[in-house]
Amino acid sequence: MLSRSKVFALVSLAATVAAAPCDIYAEGGTPCVAAHGTVRALFSAYDGALYQVQRSSDNAVMDIAPLSAGGVANAASQDSFCAGTSCVISIIYDQSGRANHLTRAPAGGFSGPGPNGADNLASATAAPIHLNGQKAYGVFVVPGVGYRNDNTNGIATGDAAEGLYAVLDGTHFNGACCFDYGNAERSATDTGNGHMEAIYFGSATTWNGLFSGFNVKQNTADPSITFRFVTAMVKGQPNNWAIRGGNAATGALSTFYNGVRPNAAGYNPMSKEGAIILGIGGDNSNGAEGTFYEGVMTSGFPSDATENSVQANIVAAKFTT
Repeated sequence: MLSRSKVFALVSLAATVAAAPCDIYAEGGTPCVAAHGTVRALFSAYDGALYQVQRSSDNAVMDIAPLSAGGVANAASQDSFCAGTSCVISIIYDQSGRANHLTRAPAGGFSGPGPNGADNLASATAAPIHLNGQKAYGVFVVPGVGYRNDNTNGIATGDAAEGLYAVLDGTHFNGACCFDYGNAERSATDTGNGHMEAIYFGSATTWNGLFSGFNVKQNTADPSITFRFVTAMVKGQPNNWAIRGGNAATGALSTFYNGVRPNAAGYNPMSKEGAIILGIGGDNSNGAEGTFYEGVMTSGFPSDATENSVQANIVAAKFTT
């Protein structure tokens, strides 16, 4: 028979293990205001739809939910629905409750190859992986694919503080603009310096507003990334921002930059607009490629300790091919 102290210890341990990334951010005082993931729930209690797929044979749609609250996506339901035909990801739902869902990006400063100059939707089956041995699908972005929400709720604007993270495929990228996830212009056009704050993953060094430190363009002190699964983090507050990252499959985060805003006009203070983009630039530049598995945006500047706990949760999810 277990003693009372041992029972309490087991309950405490179970609660710790069950915490999901957005639970951790909330505990740190910087709650998620957008949470997007096609591979798993990002709140321990979330059991709603993660994303929607649409099949080509009859244009029918189906929402894909986690297998259980806080769990991995039900890939088997997608496989059954899409059997014998092809499917695309038509909606990536916001799990935060703020309805910051991502849908097909419309035309902006640049047009896409889709209807009326909009972007294409990602294949629903091109990025299969496993979490804790369970199959799931990421968002496989090729040139011309993009998602956006220009009418958001609770996303940082102006110089307000925020944090972002994304888990990405570290082997899938190019040098085109721009495989981004984060805060962008509401007009889908370039409205000037300081109007975006987003994670970019790729090999470009020449695009306007691309920084990896204080100086314009490349920060040679930053390491090259070779991990199959990458945790990428960006956070910003008045006159301070940071880039952190690590291997999403093992180990801790490293801080690549933490300091003042870039030494270019328009970045201090920032003029963030609060739209959300995935796979494209703020002006709908859509020449990039990459794979997105999950990501969030927070209200407030997360502490390193909070982010370290999020990284531990990501590692515990056991991303594998």
